[in-house]
Amino acid sequence: MKSSLFKKIFCFTLLIVSMSNFGQNTILSKNTRVSIITCDTGNESYSLFGHTAIRITDLENNLDVVYNYGAFDFRTPNFVVKFAKGDLQYFAVVNAFPDFMNQYTYEQRSVYEQELVVPLVYKQKLFDNLTTALASSESYYTYKFIDKNCTSMVVEILNKTLGSQIIVKKTDTDITYRSILYPYFDNSFYEKLGTSIIFGKKVDEYGTKIFLPLELHKSLKQTQFENHLLCKESKTLLEFKKEIPSSWWDTIYTFVSFLGLILILNRKNIDQFYLILMGLLGLFFGFMGFYSFHEELAYNYNILLFNPALLVLLYFMLRKNNKWIINLCVFNILSMVVYLIIMINKAHLLIVLPLVITSLVLLIKIAIKNSKPIPIIV
Repeated sequence: MKSSLFKKIFCFTLLIVSMSNFGQNTILSKNTRVSIITCDTGNESYSLFGHTAIRITDLENNLDVVYNYGAFDFRTPNFVVKFAKGDLQYFAVVNAFPDFMNQYTYEQRSVYEQELVVPLVYKQKLFDNLTTALASSESYYTYKFIDKNCTSMVVEILNKTLGSQIIVKKTDTDITYRSILYPYFDNSFYEKLGTSIIFGKKVDEYGTKIFLPLELHKSLKQTQFENHLLCKESKTLLEFKKEIPSSWWDTIYTFVSFLGLILILNRKNIDQFYLILMGLLGLFFGFMGFYSFHEELAYNYNILLFNPALLVLLYFMLRKNNKWIINLCVFNILSMVVYLIIMINKAHLLIVLPLVITSLVLLIKIAIKNSKPIPIIV
């Protein structure tokens, strides 16, 4: 979130909170409109998945505001540590609709609106719930990539307002979260690679929860409420042709070329650097799995490829202990065989395959080099 936008949102939020008593006593007019705003994906890391918000418009009360649960404060002490650990507090904010739209106009991201077809009593209840939340600790939540984010929080407060689990996922419930996420990184190869290897077992579960803005947008089109569709037909508020970023380096070709170069050069120091990097990444994945509250990072089977045992192998290579060099090469090769079996039906198999091949070639080469020569009897 841009700092200038954050300042506007923060000031506007203070204004709303200071007027909370007024908000709680405001009676919405019969012409009030309540809608779900879905913002399209962008090319920056923070915008890869889009955004969800709630708009309430009541011209008789001079009200046209947007509520969203996607704000956080960069000034939070130990911000990076808290974000990595998974206990960073996000919160709801409100801003004037024109300011909200100006931001997405500036970023050239499309914006869609789905008006809720509900009686006035539910619109009033939602407005009261949002006003109460902004004036209390209810606006704060601990961010979770799948379970608690700007979209899931909107779903939660809508279902709370409607009195039951009206809004549930209608599409893609038979594929995994990992498979759902994968296309979002199509134009960012190294981000796709990074998320593929740092996410663990949880993202391989079936994607039965609404956690992405465009998923909610699709599900709302099919959601029924009181024997009719919950939302009117989607309306486009902003539309931009999505520009696909071009980068000569952020592609699979540079990745494969780099790994191929390692094998072609066949230099001991380069091979060792590669193994050190793979082992250290394995230690990092293991540490984050235990340290972080992000359940998506736990039980990361990618550690079988990024194996910390590679660091032990390097130690015995420095000690020139042939027996343990061979034992650890065999152990790491068997680990990768198990890894490939696990990966057979996973979305990220092809993207990690070059790493598997590179590691296997290096390990086999090291094992052969340190094997005792077999005597030939003539």
